[in-house]
Amino acid sequence: MNRRAVFAVACLGMLVFGIVLTTLGTALPAIIGRFDIDKASAGTLFLLMSFGIMAGSLVFGPIVDRHGYKGMLAAAFALVGVGLELIAFAPTLAVLRIGVALIGFGGGILNGGTNAVVAATSGDSRTADLSVLGIFFGIGAVGVPFALGMLQSQLSFEALVAGIGAIVVVPLTLTLSVAFPAPQHAQGAPLAAGTKLLRDPVLLLYGGMLFLASGMEITVGGWTSTFFSEELGVSAEQATRILSLYWLGMMLARLALGSVLRYTTPARALIGCVTIGLLGAALMLGSQSVVTAATGTFLLGVGFAASFPVVLGFVGERHPDSAGTAFSIVLVMALTGGMLLPWATGVIGAAQGLRTSFLAVPIGLVTLASLVTFSTRRRAAPAVTG
Repeated sequence: MNRRAVFAVACLGMLVFGIVLTTLGTALPAIIGRFDIDKASAGTLFLLMSFGIMAGSLVFGPIVDRHGYKGMLAAAFALVGVGLELIAFAPTLAVLRIGVALIGFGGGILNGGTNAVVAATSGDSRTADLSVLGIFFGIGAVGVPFALGMLQSQLSFEALVAGIGAIVVVPLTLTLSVAFPAPQHAQGAPLAAGTKLLRDPVLLLYGGMLFLASGMEITVGGWTSTFFSEELGVSAEQATRILSLYWLGMMLARLALGSVLRYTTPARALIGCVTIGLLGAALMLGSQSVVTAATGTFLLGVGFAASFPVVLGFVGERHPDSAGTAFSIVLVMALTGGMLLPWATGVIGAAQGLRTSFLAVPIGLVTLASLVTFSTRRRAAPAVTG
């Protein structure tokens, strides 16, 4: 097995997952016009994609633990590619929905599978490599809106989405040519092991940490533009530019995390990021100055940067023999938080204003820091295995 080749496939997989998460939102205006649907019908497309991602995250773990990574990752790339082509050329809304479900399901597999295979093959550099993996998610997530914005005057929506789908052939081909680690449970189904993993309190603690981290990350990413428009009166264009500071802060911090880990432990690095995030939340929520609040937005991105790499590193370290199944469990918990907390923020924001509902972010950061501190004492407890 060539670890560098496996890591390259994982990075491309995470890049494609970033594409999955942003393609639908970026293409939504064209979809609404093409099929003449209202906002409620458009919203169901996001719900369909979210359930697809959840399903992919749930099934990938037991499958890769028994059958290995190559077939599962190759199938996921193929599903995303086909799904994007269906979105580009769907003759009916029903076909479009199938395409959305396919990219969600394939994207969920890629998200979980790439994180799990990196955790399984990186050894002592596990957290640093997972951090680099997260950077490729950001490249994919930022790249699609940028490409569509730059090229939509020269190319149609259909041609652009179809072109993105065709590019997925590249990582699919590379995946088929690379040797991956052998399956962990080739002789038996990991379902029983998965049931036992659900009784591991430390693993569930990690899942709770990712529930909070994912919920806060998506809440800030989804509501920041609206916050600046409603609370500080900035234009929609300026609010979008301010939101880019959030993703920039996260990507730069993840890029630096590998160097930081040479001098401190992953847990301390995570606490440090959370502390920066709390400062960012205070600046964003406590100021009427756009510049000060925008600085806080950047610091919030830094604050969330270490959560997934560090916690997923802990998961891979605790359950190396059932990494896929363990990752399925914690990522489903993370996705649940990513769905519930932004929804709750919107509900509270409609009633009390976003400045009030955004208080959930510093509260969540304090809770996350407390769980990290608690988990450092529990990590020494023996893992529940199959």
